[in-house]
Amino acid sequence: MSTNANSRAAAHPIDPLFLERWSPRAFLDQPISESELLTLLEAARWAPSSYNSQPWRFAYARRGTGHWPTFLGLLNEFNQSWAKNAAALVFVASNPLMRPPGADKDVPSYSHSFDAGAAWASLALQAVRLGLQAHAMVGVDFAKAAEVLGLPAGYRVEAAIAIGKPGDKSQLPEGLQAREQPSPRRTLAEIAAEGRFTAA
Repeated sequence: MSTNANSRAAAHPIDPLFLERWSPRAFLDQPISESELLTLLEAARWAPSSYNSQPWRFAYARRGTGHWPTFLGLLNEFNQSWAKNAAALVFVASNPLMRPPGADKDVPSYSHSFDAGAAWASLALQAVRLGLQAHAMVGVDFAKAAEVLGLPAGYRVEAAIAIGKPGDKSQLPEGLQAREQPSPRRTLAEIAAEGRFTAA
């Protein structure tokens, strides 16, 4: 039995939450409270990570606050054109070093980006539970973001995330309106196989 939601169909039964999450660019002109935003970050805080190293760090700004122009200015011009209507922007960073339990020095963390990705996914799914959506992007001036946002030494900025209530696609430029819909996925047979990886 499949699962259907948000004009999408899963081939196997899953929680509809996974189909309800998508990455819109059109957002309603509605603010997000600090409490709501902290709820999203709290969900991210509980993501799994190697040795429970929790390599992620977050910097955020809500639209209408003094930090907003700075955060928006760290996106490339294309992302600024639509993210300006989001309710919040969050930058995610991760630490490529970790200290395993019992160790006396840091060692390279092979999975720091993977772990930060788990935190981002947790945030995005919690957003759906609150009637919001989150759109992650890498169209960012990473060097400037590291400098302006006070990135801790050794950390890497992974992505920026726009958060808000989905709006009407008519507010977007014509070229983006056709793309403003939940995207499909490759079939499971294309990405998973028993005994070995599938061909590229």
